[in-house]
Amino acid sequence: MQILRWVSKLFLLSFFLASPLSLAQTITPLQTSVCAEADRVALLGFKARILKDTTDILSSWIGKDCCGGDWEGVQCNPATGRVTDLVLQGPARDSGIYMRGTLSPSLGSLASLEVMVISGMKHIAGPIPESFSTLTHLTQLVLEDNSLEGNIPPGLGRLPLLNILSLNGNRLRGQIPPSLGNFKKLQQLSLARNLLSGPIPTTFQNFLSLQSLDLSFNLLSGLIPDILGHFQNLTFIDLSNNQLSGLLPPSLFSLVKLQDLSLDHNQLTGRIPSQIAGLKSLTHLSLSSNRLTGQIPASISSLQNLWYLNLSRNGLSDPLPAIQGRGLPSLLSIDLSYNHLSLGTVPGWIKDRQLSDVHLAGCKLGGNLPKFTRPDSLSSLDLSDNFLVDGIAGFFTNMSNLQKLKLSNNHLKFDLLDMKLPDGISSIEIQSNQLSGFLSRILNNRTSSFLEVLDVSGNQISGTMPEFIEGLSLKVLNIGSNKIAGQFPGSISNLKELERMDISRNQITGTIPTTLGLLSNLQWLDLSINRLTGKIPTSLLGIANLRHANFRANRLCGEIPQGRPYNIFPAGAYAHNLCLCGKPLPLCRTKK
Repeated sequence: MQILRWVSKLFLLSFFLASPLSLAQTITPLQTSVCAEADRVALLGFKARILKDTTDILSSWIGKDCCGGDWEGVQCNPATGRVTDLVLQGPARDSGIYMRGTLSPSLGSLASLEVMVISGMKHIAGPIPESFSTLTHLTQLVLEDNSLEGNIPPGLGRLPLLNILSLNGNRLRGQIPPSLGNFKKLQQLSLARNLLSGPIPTTFQNFLSLQSLDLSFNLLSGLIPDILGHFQNLTFIDLSNNQLSGLLPPSLFSLVKLQDLSLDHNQLTGRIPSQIAGLKSLTHLSLSSNRLTGQIPASISSLQNLWYLNLSRNGLSDPLPAIQGRGLPSLLSIDLSYNHLSLGTVPGWIKDRQLSDVHLAGCKLGGNLPKFTRPDSLSSLDLSDNFLVDGIAGFFTNMSNLQKLKLSNNHLKFDLLDMKLPDGISSIEIQSNQLSGFLSRILNNRTSSFLEVLDVSGNQISGTMPEFIEGLSLKVLNIGSNKIAGQFPGSISNLKELERMDISRNQITGTIPTTLGLLSNLQWLDLSINRLTGKIPTSLLGIANLRHANFRANRLCGEIPQGRPYNIFPAGAYAHNLCLCGKPLPLCRTKK
């Protein structure tokens, strides 16, 4: 479901950038005027401040005509020879493609510049130059996903034509300048993923054309200003992951065009007002991880377009609204986890729907596992931290699309032999129950290559660790606190993607296989409280990304591998063994 939300964000951005002055405008080589010398000098000033360019874009900036079509990312007005667009975009996910340096104030000399996009360059640092406030023809300023620092220049508020300002994904600090409220034509404001603090400026009341507001993942505090309800063109609001407090402003629920509202991970209090029914176009609502109380209003059922509803981790109480047959007809994903709800059983209006995600963790469910009317639609199911006891037989029948399963911290008691998992499942978390049987019932030569997370810790699973076949994609394997015995198989090296491994508190014997050192992605390793013997293999020094390891309470002996990080882990990670020595423990007496 989150993937769909990110797609909607990208759609919004592409919508704004599809204007006549947008990034989508094709850069044509059919120029009639040689570029102005002042503009060429300004661009070369930027190039001089970039110390390293693995994008190879700036290598094309040679010669005297920056408007001839050869200077990548540069577009000019063919009649005047003045630069109008500067568009330099790096790939978001390729860490090896970047520019390192700072933004040159010389770009403020591009007097006819209408579009400036320098995004995804990752290592362009330093402040945003004050000179950018002189670019009075600018309509789009996008400086996303760099490493820009300092404050947002208040002078940016002097750009009268700006309709897109996006500074997402930098290291900007301080308060949002009130001068940004001067933008009369602004349609999109995105300052997410920075370190901005203080209140949301009340000067934002001037944003009469605003359609998208994203201030998420900052340190903003204070109230959500009531002025947001004045922006009748708003379709997208994301203020999540801040420190905002107080009540939900009533005016917010008069935004009839609003489609996406995310206020999660703040400190909001009070009730969800019944006026929420006024959000006629709403498709995505996330109020999770706040301090909201009271009941979920029955009026929420009138939201005809709502497909994503997340009210988890609040203080909401019983009873749930009685959603009738036509209520919430578009709903696909619901999360009511960790409130003050005592549901007993899964409500019919949830169980009988064609839903993709059902998350009801910590809702005091009891009895047998629920039988869903449309199990084939389920993609993610979380019923953890409840009081469920049985019903595993046939539970997964027809759950052909299930990818993520959480049943942890219940009272489930069954043999792993009875659990028939769907073929395409990627994550299984059923820790802290009373499961029995052999681990080989889950991990065998029929295990899906899609499986990435397996946590069966805190059960009564017995037998031995199975052999691991090639082709598995496991990233997390937690079998701790069971009754597993036998030796540690050398085939562990086949789990090439493994990042986290916990086999602690079992009865595993034999030596630690040297092949464990081939797991180059491993970050967390816990082998504590077993019956392992022999030495800690020096091959483990090959695990470059290891951040945590625990060998405590085994029967290990010999010198601890003398290299980072093993010689700087706390001594407690090696305590209660036979005769381990070497840093961080006392030095070994002799090599022998």
